[in-house]
Amino acid sequence: MKVHRGDERYRGGDPDAGIRTFHAFSFGPHFDPDNLRFGALIACNEERLAPGAGFDEHPHRDTEIVTWVIEGELTHRDSAGHETTVRPGDLQRLGSAGGVRHIERNDSAVPLRFVQMWLAPDSFGGEPSYEVVRAIADGTPYALPQAGATLHVRRLAPGERAVVPDAARAYVHVVRGTVRLGEESLGPGDAARITDGRGLELLAPDAAECLMWVMGAEPERVYG
Repeated sequence: MKVHRGDERYRGGDPDAGIRTFHAFSFGPHFDPDNLRFGALIACNEERLAPGAGFDEHPHRDTEIVTWVIEGELTHRDSAGHETTVRPGDLQRLGSAGGVRHIERNDSAVPLRFVQMWLAPDSFGGEPSYEVVRAIADGTPYALPQAGATLHVRRLAPGERAVVPDAARAYVHVVRGTVRLGEESLGPGDAARITDGRGLELLAPDAAECLMWVMGAEPERVYG
């Protein structure tokens, strides 16, 4: 298990435009050949948008993009005709496939904070796809077969425990609160990358929320 702290994330975005981004993996000017991906996961960004701020239309392809809103409301529009407001507790997935363009904005009067995760699919090309799961229930697994991965959302009450599924790879990201994982204490923005984990549990001293990706042992494909 390797722990990456939230304050170690690469800084990005455009603060003058109300955009702050915190990257867990190598990107752009912060290229790190030893931190390109973990299994299918190639990005786990925390995005903070001030009221009225956002990302203008930009392209993606051959990437599964999963978004989890922490606070505020995210407005999504894409070239496939989808226009959606994503709120806390909703899970959004955009499969960019052979190519799609989208806009992400904070059109509300309050700050927006969300986690966005990119995963490399098992095959490239095809038609884009999109869905939003409203008010996803605690512990409900969200399968992403295109990337050989499953996401588990866990909201823990004080003193509650949650099992980290045994897997070739598991990625635990703390959204809010503090949890114990083995001998490690993890706070907001911290993440643990676990290889061949067995019998691990999360323990929340206080209320906490975590995102857990569980992935198989398929060979890592070159992404580009």
